[in-house]
Amino acid sequence: MTTRLDAAAVGTLTAHVRYFAAAAEAAAVPAEDVALTDGATAEDLVAALAEARGPALGRVLAISSLLVDDVVREDRDAPLTAPGAAAVRVDVLPPFAGG
Repeated sequence: MTTRLDAAAVGTLTAHVRYFAAAAEAAAVPAEDVALTDGATAEDLVAALAEARGPALGRVLAISSLLVDDVVREDRDAPLTAPGAAAVRVDVLPPFAGG
């Protein structure tokens, strides 16, 4: 499965990724659009983001919760969305104290 970070790349799914707190700091951007192939998993997305943005983001992603269209994604090996979906929103929420 090919996962691409180039928003202009040929892909069948666009993931709009929003970073919060330490994830935004590690990514150095508050949000970005990621082009993925149909059937891409949360783990595919995490691996691509870590490769593109570096090990600091990779460490944060490893311990963060992912909300996929407002639902916590427990199984990172499951597809992000149903086949044929055009877009998905993924919020990256690192652990935080006091919440």
